[in-house]
Amino acid sequence: MELIFRPSPQGSSAWPHSSQTAMKVLIADDHAVVRRGLKQIISEEPDFELAGEAKNGQEVLELLERNGCDVLVLDITMPDKNGLTVLQEVKVLRPKLPVLIMSMHPEDQFAIRALRLGASGYLTKESAPEELVGALKKVISGGKYISATLAEQLVAEVGATEIVRPSPERLSDREFQVLRQIALGRTLSQIAEALNLSVKTVSTYRARLLLKMKMKTNAELVRYAVQHGLVDFNE
Repeated sequence: MELIFRPSPQGSSAWPHSSQTAMKVLIADDHAVVRRGLKQIISEEPDFELAGEAKNGQEVLELLERNGCDVLVLDITMPDKNGLTVLQEVKVLRPKLPVLIMSMHPEDQFAIRALRLGASGYLTKESAPEELVGALKKVISGGKYISATLAEQLVAEVGATEIVRPSPERLSDREFQVLRQIALGRTLSQIAEALNLSVKTVSTYRARLLLKMKMKTNAELVRYAVQHGLVDFNE
């Protein structure tokens, strides 16, 4: 996926950080073209400087231990570890570090889960050229960043007593991982090995997510995951 990066708008005047010291940004994405675009935006902003770049989850953790940073921009889909798993490990290593998730996956399916796991914000790659700088300033200042569209959706759901449509937000993190693995066409044995679980435990998670999603077969799970952009078949 190639992103076209345009000059970003100036951040809010409420940005409290002194311009004398640039805030260090660590970027993590397995696509070189995306990292290059992010570096371009950061280089054009005097408030920021690049702390480093990582192409997988292990490099993220190594860079944090070695160099540190003021904010992490983290992709969800990476070759060795899922970004949400990396997020959990980062929050153990650096609990107060703001983490901005930036992903090709739709925010209505992943943003709330990421925020619950400790992310400070969620940004789609499509909106990154226009919104990255503002999002970085928001999360570094201690705020939470989500798009106006998602904010409106959440407001609309306030007060609802029951979600009548199937929703992955009902699933535990493990059930959600199993759902994505099933959608990728992996067997119970393959899923068990990937998640370091027993086949019996994976089977239990599968039964639970079928019940919660009000579905009966793997085919229904796959169809739902594909239609809602929950999987990247390149991972």
